Amino acid sequence: MISSTTKQRGFTLLEVMLAMAVFAIAGVALLGVADNNYRHISHIEEQMFANWVASNQLVEVSLDKTWPPRNNRKGKVEMAGRTWYWQQKVIKTANKELRAVNMQVRLNEDDELVSASLMTYLAQDKP
Repeated sequence: MISSTTKQRGFTLLEVMLAMAVFAIAGVALLGVADNNYRHISHIEEQMFANWVASNQLVEVSLDKTWPPRNNRKGKVEMAGRTWYWQQKVIKTANKELRAVNMQVRLNEDDELVSASLMTYLAQDKP
């Protein structure tokens, strides 16, 4: 015979709903963290490629033997499946035989903010 005082084992509906709510909140928080991480990694990747483009353009300027370097040159280059827009600015220094060259790189030509900006100094070759 089964006595009426035996207790059933298991979870109540309230306990199950509370557990589901906890897991749902944890899942939403985890998705938010993953999305934030993806955006930061994408931004770092963009800056890395922009720095490579700027560095490559500065190497080209340093290999060019014309003096002074041409100012306000612009161009575009393909790297990593994207088109990068660069702009070169030549800045006079106190020394007449030395110029500063600032290379700015943008992902979109009309962006106001630059993705990367590098500067180098070039000395005039003496004959």
